[in-house]
Amino acid sequence: MAIKLAIGGDHAGYEYKEKLIKSLLEAGYEVKDFGPDSNASVDYADYVHPLATAIESGEYLFGIVICGSGNGVAITANKHQGIRAALCWNEELAVLARSHNNANVLALPARFITFELAEKMVLTFLTTEFEGGRHQTRVDKIACR
Repeated sequence: MAIKLAIGGDHAGYEYKEKLIKSLLEAGYEVKDFGPDSNASVDYADYVHPLATAIESGEYLFGIVICGSGNGVAITANKHQGIRAALCWNEELAVLARSHNNANVLALPARFITFELAEKMVLTFLTTEFEGGRHQTRVDKIACR
């Protein structure tokens, strides 16, 4: 069965989102597009909150969120208790986000990276396993108590 992914962001991430959807579908992933549907100016929270809720519910395993800097979408996603969104701008950070932090959402800064790098980071993120062990102990301490 294909891994189910959620993707969304804002107008600054629209072009990358559309290209990534095509690439991910070709690679065999199941992808739900949470929007936006164009590059017209929108508020990222309107798309990221439903995406994060769908991941928290277990409907989707991972999420990819994209805006100009990656900060707005990451901050919004991380408001959800079950989300660990990581802003990444190179492949090594994408590996560490998964292997050490068990991140379930990758946040991308479309205005600061090439599409080719974004595509590589997404595939790296999706294929990197969480190491567990001492990292699980740390991840367990993230939730507010």
